Amino acid sequence: MSEPRAEQRRDLPLDEDGRIRIQKLLALAGVASRRRSEELMLDGLVEINGEVVTRLGTKVDPARDVIRVDGKRLPPISEKVYLVLNKPRGVVSTMSDPEGRRTLQDLVAGRPERLFHVGRLDTDTSGLIILTNDGDFAHRLAHPSYEVDKTYVAEVRGELFPRVRKQLLAGVTLEDGPVTVTAARIVEATPAKSIIELTIHEGRNRIVRRLLDHVGHPVTRLTRTRIGPITLGRLGVGELRELTTDELGELLDVTQL
Repeated sequence: MSEPRAEQRRDLPLDEDGRIRIQKLLALAGVASRRRSEELMLDGLVEINGEVVTRLGTKVDPARDVIRVDGKRLPPISEKVYLVLNKPRGVVSTMSDPEGRRTLQDLVAGRPERLFHVGRLDTDTSGLIILTNDGDFAHRLAHPSYEVDKTYVAEVRGELFPRVRKQLLAGVTLEDGPVTVTAARIVEATPAKSIIELTIHEGRNRIVRRLLDHVGHPVTRLTRTRIGPITLGRLGVGELRELTTDELGELLDVTQL
């Protein structure tokens, strides 16, 4: 197994070897009651490091072992935090700014952790951005080799026609290389302005704005609405929430942690 990524929660009732019965861990993680967790095990729905485990007395190391319930990854119970923020327009995607502009830190000022952001959004772009104090997770999630899809909704100038959508999906080459668009959907199109939803996995500087400008439709408003399994949903502008267990589990799988 790989080395543990995160500090073990100090309040977990571990034995002297740092292990805990699997049904107790599932109950503490909020997966199900202890009795229901035992039923899940007996039904063959619990895996530890890729192996189905049905013996009820089985113990696990919650910091190291990869645990799945009905195929879904159970993230380690740790001191680390994983948050998603709906960044407003006008906020700089940094934790401090020498020019005194409003930053991400201003939106999480009440949090006790020392947080940092995963990737960034342009100052004039709103939408989802992930904050965490888990450096390894942040590094991998931001790295292009893991190809985490990101979806944006852009308001652009002029009328978007189907041929432009086909052009985007066929691939566009900018001055710093080709861009792959994995999905594109024209939401609205009028002579004055149009709205398009795009999915890409790259994070190059101002990539969506440059892409749409290249095909003749400059962006007037841009929002990131999805990162991997995380969607904007009803999260209000400037609001913050924790990633769900399912969201975090899926991102841990994507980044191979």
